[in-house]
Amino acid sequence: QVQLVESGGGLVQPGGSLRLSCAASGSIFSINAMGWYRQAPGKQRELVAHITSGGSPNYADSVKGRFTISRDNAKNTVYLQMNSLKPEDTAVYYCNLDIVTLERGYGMDYWGKGTLVTVSL
Repeated sequence: QVQLVESGGGLVQPGGSLRLSCAASGSIFSINAMGWYRQAPGKQRELVAHITSGGSPNYADSVKGRFTISRDNAKNTVYLQMNSLKPEDTAVYYCNLDIVTLERGYGMDYWGKGTLVTVSL
């Protein structure tokens, strides 16, 4: 079994910063790609940032230059540093990890439960 625990969401003023974390635990052999998605009220879930097993990141155009994704393989953790936050960044943020478990031997997508980020005065 695998568990994902997200943390770091909250209320922040426009222009502020937050750092999200997503830690995986359980019967993990390895983790391939890691990513962050978000879903705003009334909108579809969208990819925010993605990082490969080799550490290559890519970003949605709307967050380029403001958000940074990183990973700590030793801790099975992915981070999202969010700077210069805007009201339109308000959403529930979900981590998504492609995890190879000891039992399965191949990758499978796991999702966090989501953490709410609210950008408002």
